[in-house]
Amino acid sequence: MESSIGRKVSLMLITYIRAAMKRAVFEKLKDGTIYGRIPGFQGVWANAKTESACRRELQDVLEGWIILSLKRNLPLPVVEDIGLNEAAA
Repeated sequence: MESSIGRKVSLMLITYIRAAMKRAVFEKLKDGTIYGRIPGFQGVWANAKTESACRRELQDVLEGWIILSLKRNLPLPVVEDIGLNEAAA
């Protein structure tokens, strides 16, 4: 059984990821592939054949980037007033 705190953290993380993904920008490259990135999230980008595949890959990259940043105590951007650094402390 998940604790109340665990549920709150999970919900905060889901909300943070959704808010960050709303910032995503996509562009079609000369080779026909789609490049996606999230402004303010250095190193978080993806490239795929379609926008939907690029969006899925970008979210996977974002999730891994968040986990790595939290493990290394690196600052994460605040998105829609959600600060994961304070929640992880």
